[in-house]
Amino acid sequence: MNGGQARDAGQPLLLGVRHHGPGSARAVRAALDASRPRVVLIEGPPEADPLIPLAAAEDMRPPVALLAHAVDEPGRSAFWPLAAFSPEWVALRWALEHGVPARFIDLPATHTLAWERDEEEDEEDKEGVEEEGAAERYALDEDVRIDPLGVLADTAGYDDAERWWEDVVEHRGAGKGDALAPFTALEEAMTALRETYGSGGHGRDLIREAHMRLRIREAQREFEDGVAVVCGAWHVPALRRRAGVTADRALLKGLPRVKTDVTWVPWTHRRLSRAGGYGAGIDSPGWYAHLFAAPDRPVERWLTKVAGLLRAEDRAVSPGHVIEAVRLAETLAALRGRPLPGLGEATDAVRAVMCDGSDVPLALVHDRLVVGDVLGKVPDSVPAVPLQRDLERTQRRLRLGPEAAERELNLDLRRETDAERSRLLHRLRLLGIDWGRPAASRSGTGTFRETWRLRWEPELAVRTAEAGVWGTTVPAAATAKAEADAVAARALADVTGLAERCLLAALPDALPVVMRVLADRAALDTDVAHLAQALPALVRSLRYGDVRGTDTAALAEVAAGLAERVFVGLPPACAGLDADAAGEMRRHVDAVHSALGLLGDVPAARDGRLRARWRAVLRTLSARDAVPGMLRGRAVRLLLDEGELAQDEAARLMRLVLSPGTPPADAAAWIDGFVGGSGGGLLLVHDERLFGLVDRWLTAVPAEAFTDVLPLLRRTFSAYEPGVRRTLGERVRRGPGRQGRVQALTAGAPGFGPGVDEARADAVLPVLRLLLGPDGDGEVQADRADRVEVRR
Repeated sequence: MNGGQARDAGQPLLLGVRHHGPGSARAVRAALDASRPRVVLIEGPPEADPLIPLAAAEDMRPPVALLAHAVDEPGRSAFWPLAAFSPEWVALRWALEHGVPARFIDLPATHTLAWERDEEEDEEDKEGVEEEGAAERYALDEDVRIDPLGVLADTAGYDDAERWWEDVVEHRGAGKGDALAPFTALEEAMTALRETYGSGGHGRDLIREAHMRLRIREAQREFEDGVAVVCGAWHVPALRRRAGVTADRALLKGLPRVKTDVTWVPWTHRRLSRAGGYGAGIDSPGWYAHLFAAPDRPVERWLTKVAGLLRAEDRAVSPGHVIEAVRLAETLAALRGRPLPGLGEATDAVRAVMCDGSDVPLALVHDRLVVGDVLGKVPDSVPAVPLQRDLERTQRRLRLGPEAAERELNLDLRRETDAERSRLLHRLRLLGIDWGRPAASRSGTGTFRETWRLRWEPELAVRTAEAGVWGTTVPAAATAKAEADAVAARALADVTGLAERCLLAALPDALPVVMRVLADRAALDTDVAHLAQALPALVRSLRYGDVRGTDTAALAEVAAGLAERVFVGLPPACAGLDADAAGEMRRHVDAVHSALGLLGDVPAARDGRLRARWRAVLRTLSARDAVPGMLRGRAVRLLLDEGELAQDEAARLMRLVLSPGTPPADAAAWIDGFVGGSGGGLLLVHDERLFGLVDRWLTAVPAEAFTDVLPLLRRTFSAYEPGVRRTLGERVRRGPGRQGRVQALTAGAPGFGPGVDEARADAVLPVLRLLLGPDGDGEVQADRADRVEVRR
């Protein structure tokens, strides 16, 4: 029996394939047409046998996947993906079209998922094995792990397994000559590999293959010699081996089990490019789908498709480009000794002829065509958890169907349909189903606008099944999940963030629990940084009542109380901080300031008491010497922005800080707090006095201190927008030279007084009296008339 395909009577027809290989798929169809078996056995979970008839449904469209998940742990799951060009799918459809039974024969998912759960305990199991079957179960775990196709390609002199597979399989004409010849050659190659490398390091293959042999024997007893088996080529030598029933059953004895459900779910070409349930992923699912579907001249059809894509992206691609690209691809194939142009030759031709040697448009071709965004579809009659059914009904009602390609969705929350779409997406995010992700809106900045980026990934089916434990509908499940998250949350900011998400998702039933937890955590938390971090999210939540019609009254008192605790605790919390802590606290101060600006229309803040208290806190911070310079400068800046501090007063405070008696590092920190961040550069551009003060101080910094303050100043000014930096640079460049600058300052340049500051001069008299004593008081008074001017 050569390769096993010239079968003895009663022997099964073993069709070894490459998963997701269009050449294998064509060969399987030809072999089944030639042999006409009475039953088709396919590598896959036997629990899915009742779902096989659904493969013939009109609204079943591959790529799809069999999803098996543990009933008690829906997040523990496995996929068996199938595309239109997968040999297993072709075998399923052939059996259904010809009225032939089809069955899955791989190890049941009930054991596979239990293995996943117990994977961390495998090492301990190996040490404590006692039964003979279990000992053999792990016997080959120490074998060398190999890639069978990689080894065959290397043996044939190829450095690329995909290119070797294309040459020997994909470019063969289906149906020409012996339909079983490809399977004979592959079986002989795999037999040689297994004799050399054992199981290739996949110890569990022994158990899987034992189960498949038992299922094959059952089918042979029922259908005699009319059995065809479609499985991975790696398993064919083991299935051909004559093993005893007792030995196979011993291997399967004592396997772990979990209760499992199986269903069909949509899949995507993009997901086929990664490892799936078979542990087999392909690099170019879009290309393989094209090879399988193209009736003839696949390269010409492919390059025409590429030209259409590039023209749709406004690139000048003519029919002449297609002709030249075809010729180049054929020439490259001849030079490289390939029977036909493959994806590599087609890609090189596209780069040279249609993309002018650039990889930028070529990346678009790879993403859209070589991989692709094809999304499969399953019938409504497919079994699903109640939550999945509710989600599907809601998607149809809102006309918001899932798509594999990423798309942008702009919502106007004043429209009821858009508001419902927003609530659905926010509820799904609470459940961990990230179908949509919020994005910055490009069409407006109003609070009634939302922008989302939507992309449906097959894994979301698992997330939906997992979220089914929280409820049977999306609102009920999201409510239960929010309540559980609130109780489990440890940080105060997490609870306020959750309150915000509950309001966005319109979950009024969850808010009482969240608010109770929030009030308890806020009352117990004494860390001002935590309180300051929690306040912005809470205040943002209070703004949603205007557009979404949500009752936010319950949040107002909590927000006001939280703000009061921040006001009381902030000044002492800011004293004695190092540079890193001061930078972190500055971010909190900015966040609280912005939050109070949003709180203006809230009833608890309409009388202005909160704003007045906050301004008093800022004045306290600006005047305390124990507060780091960065925070003092920030407080002055915020007061200036609010109109609570005159520009003359701000300039006076800056002159005090930038006096020679202030260490350069402290002065630089004050400047960073004052002019750092948004709007600081424009402040220097439009206020010449402040600019002059900073300029004079910077030019007077001693050389030995300049290197210490340079990193802080660089960080401050590098954050400005390019236009602001350019304007400041031009102002410095066209200003007077150093000597001229000093003369201008003494002549009353902007920001410098023309005469003596009497109040500042008098401030030194108490110190002089203390130094000179009572006897010198008269001399001080006499000298007061002709004292030296004190200038900044």
